[in-house]
Amino acid sequence: MNMILLSSFCKKRGSIDICVPRAAALLLPGVAAFASLLVWAGYEIGVYQAEQSRSEALTVELREMLREERLQIDEARGEQRAHLDAMALRIAELQARVMRVDALGDRLVGVGKLDREEFNFASVPAVGGLEEVTGVSQNALELSADLQRLNSLLDDRESKLSQLEEQLLGSELIHEAHPSGRPVKKGWISSYFGKRTDPFSGKKSYHRGIDFAGKKGTEVYAVAGGVVERAKKVAGYGNVVEIRHTDGYTTLYGHNDKNLVKKGDLVSKGQLIALLGNTGRSSGPHVHFEVHKNGKIVDPRRYIRAP
Repeated sequence: MNMILLSSFCKKRGSIDICVPRAAALLLPGVAAFASLLVWAGYEIGVYQAEQSRSEALTVELREMLREERLQIDEARGEQRAHLDAMALRIAELQARVMRVDALGDRLVGVGKLDREEFNFASVPAVGGLEEVTGVSQNALELSADLQRLNSLLDDRESKLSQLEEQLLGSELIHEAHPSGRPVKKGWISSYFGKRTDPFSGKKSYHRGIDFAGKKGTEVYAVAGGVVERAKKVAGYGNVVEIRHTDGYTTLYGHNDKNLVKKGDLVSKGQLIALLGNTGRSSGPHVHFEVHKNGKIVDPRRYIRAP
């Protein structure tokens, strides 16, 4: 537009000397305005680029912060999972120990001949109480402390139950291996231990045991657990079963109609070992019962009276 004005101005005036200065005067404001525009545009571009740089720097910084936070969160989650896994493993171990304690307790109920309904280790113990309105959930530290207390409690109970088991089983084994009771459930004593008149010769003789008379075929039982030493016919005794026990004891059962065990058999207290008979030097159906201690014959009366 300035060029158009300049051309028109020069045509009207007709002189180049006059036209050029005046044209320059007309152009300077436009040039100044254009230069100002360029400076402003450069400034705005610079400000925009600076803002872009700052924005990119903030974006990178924010991304780095987010990445670090994610790493921290992942690390915290990993630690939490590891802690939960450890607690789950501890709970599994405690459950296994509780099962062992239950099994041991159930066994002791049987050994101690206790009431299984009263001492039922297979059922959950009965508990109760009013609900606390202000009750709050436990945190991980409290649960861990509870697990530690439960672990200590199980240690104490296992130790005490094991000691009780040893005592009960020890007394049970002693009772099992020590001669006590009668060899027959039915019958009566027909001859005691010691000096007596021989039923066949009428002379004084020494009776080495106690005779229990009864019906032929009556069951004869071992008065203690042990190993069968003899199960055969013996002169004068007829069919004999002899059992070796602990602490130097042996017991002998003679005149049997039939032996039901053989040499080397392991028998338990109260086990059926023979049928009452009349074999050997015998005047009628009975079982001749002897007790030996360390190879010496002893009076069976103190043992048959024991429970």
